[in-house]
Amino acid sequence: MERLDKILAKELNISRNEAKAVIRQGRVRLNGSADVSAESKADFGDVLTFDGKELARRDFVYIMMNKPKGVISSTDGKRSGEKTVIDILPEEMKRKNLFPAGRLDRDTTGFMLITDDGAFAHDILSPKKHIPKTYSVTLDRPFTDETVRDFENGAELGKEKCLPASLEPLNGEKTKALVTIRQGKYHQIKRMFKKHSLEVLELKRIKMGGLELDESLAPGEARYLKEDELSLIKPD
Repeated sequence: MERLDKILAKELNISRNEAKAVIRQGRVRLNGSADVSAESKADFGDVLTFDGKELARRDFVYIMMNKPKGVISSTDGKRSGEKTVIDILPEEMKRKNLFPAGRLDRDTTGFMLITDDGAFAHDILSPKKHIPKTYSVTLDRPFTDETVRDFENGAELGKEKCLPASLEPLNGEKTKALVTIRQGKYHQIKRMFKKHSLEVLELKRIKMGGLELDESLAPGEARYLKEDELSLIKPD
């Protein structure tokens, strides 16, 4: 059981005082009744509505976004004046404590996982778990067999040694490829190619763990993950 003002603050991404105000205004109903207060409590079996719309209450949410270019993987872009992945979420998806699980560069697109479940995020981002992440890459020039071997053996980037990665061609010219890594070092894929004098022109994350990006999502669009999809990402 949880207080109504606390539930509303979380689900509507508003303050507790704002939650109390909408309750006083009669905009909240619990099991059809508007005779409620901030102190009233609700369980997950109860039906809670705001302005006539039922709130889909969840302990945690897991959102797949097709991240567009020009948006940063952050919760706060005020300092830089840039839009974040949280800013562009649909209003009905916004709630307190959401954050991107992992980062994509400003100009990198594709699968961005957004959640408020810190334990889940730690599990999939922990270096000990090594959840594979797959990207489609477009290069300025063809890569060679030497590049493939370097990726497979664990590329050395200065004093850093990467875990083994895979590099597979997507076209005969070998200017488009699939890259799968098990880490998230700073600009890792771009640096791995730059070592071989190759420039990454386009980079898109298309898969996390065993879950592929939903290609029906246009850039900037997002949807909630289903329970069986979560199991494709979450480690055993």
